[in-house]
Amino acid sequence: MRRHLPLLLGVVLTVVLAGCGSEDSEPRGAAPEGSGSPEAGAFPVTVEHIHGETTIPEQPTRVVSVGLTEQDTLLQLGVIPVGVTEWYGEQPFATWPWARDLLGDAEPEVLRTSNGFEFEKIAALEPDLIVGTNAGITKKDYELLSAIAPTVTNVPGSPGYFSSWQDQALQVARALGREEDGQALVDDVETAYADAAAAHPEWEGQTATFSQGAPYDGSLYVYPDGLNTDFLTDLGFEITAGLEDFSPDGYQAQISAENVGRMEADVIVFATESEEQFQELQDFGTIGNLDAVSENRAVYTDEVLAGAIYFITPLSLEYVLDELTPMLELATAGEAPRSYPN
Repeated sequence: MRRHLPLLLGVVLTVVLAGCGSEDSEPRGAAPEGSGSPEAGAFPVTVEHIHGETTIPEQPTRVVSVGLTEQDTLLQLGVIPVGVTEWYGEQPFATWPWARDLLGDAEPEVLRTSNGFEFEKIAALEPDLIVGTNAGITKKDYELLSAIAPTVTNVPGSPGYFSSWQDQALQVARALGREEDGQALVDDVETAYADAAAAHPEWEGQTATFSQGAPYDGSLYVYPDGLNTDFLTDLGFEITAGLEDFSPDGYQAQISAENVGRMEADVIVFATESEEQFQELQDFGTIGNLDAVSENRAVYTDEVLAGAIYFITPLSLEYVLDELTPMLELATAGEAPRSYPN
């Protein structure tokens, strides 16, 4: 699945991220203080979505996430799902490190979508709510899932995968009768990025390129402005112009070895996921001749930070901000290490 990550991420995207990684006694990223129960008189709630509307008659206690990333928001709102879906990375219980403290000792059933939705496994979990805001649910899928339990999909007018992280967070919160708490999560992330941008005025107007960490089928998959790049533009950076010329389908730009120079920017972020990927990247075309690379203005992520950037949830966004900010500080000062992070 990891090899197909850039293709899946290119399905629609125009938005961004969130995350959490803290050793505090109370995990950062938990639901806002004072929350933990539905808004007064919330149920029954009716949620509009791409396939119509769904009424949830009472507070759900057994929630199944059939999408790629919804477990983050469920956990952040204090709901431990009984079923989660594996996207990629083979993390324990499909839960990445930024969300693990919120999962605690729970062991949800891990579902897979390599052959479509596992309807029998989902039914066996006896859910009272199925959430699929990032699941590519077709009308037929929706009918089958709705026969098992009330099912909430993505917001009307949105694509099947990777609609706005804000829309997804709010949609999940609505299904839980917790829309105000969902809005608080969104506001917290947006404020954190605005504060970080204000603290780094030197980033305003600097150019940045975001790229997959290693070539695939002879090309690097690089992200044009608006395609999973908000984590940089929200900090004040401007995405390198012209990458869309290599992306006629509107997805990632496919940069071949001879066109590596088109990636040049004040800062480049490479989503490397292993030492092997880092070395493969360094050996690709004329990467080493890019000023950003040779002058130590390139950032190389580890697997977890790359996953957080790709996940695009409120929870993973906090993690991205915490981990990436000091790396960008070094890069803009020309002091970033040219090595895979240990």
